[in-house]
Amino acid sequence: MILYTMMPQELIFPYETDSLANQQTVSYQGVPLLVEAVDGQHAQVIRVLSSDPQHFLNEQICPGTKISFANLNGYQEI
Repeated sequence: MILYTMMPQELIFPYETDSLANQQTVSYQGVPLLVEAVDGQHAQVIRVLSSDPQHFLNEQICPGTKISFANLNGYQEI
């Protein structure tokens, strides 16, 4: 679908503020990740924020996987 318009993208496709409130930037095993809290104990990886190509090949942190907050060693919010 192509839209020929002078309107900014933010007006046509507004951001969902509810989903942004649950997202956090964390460091997991030295890799910066954008995660969304699923419940009080788990988070789902939304995006890998690293510039190292090897981090994108790690199956433990690929987008869509769930990480337990209890299993995070050295959990820190960036």
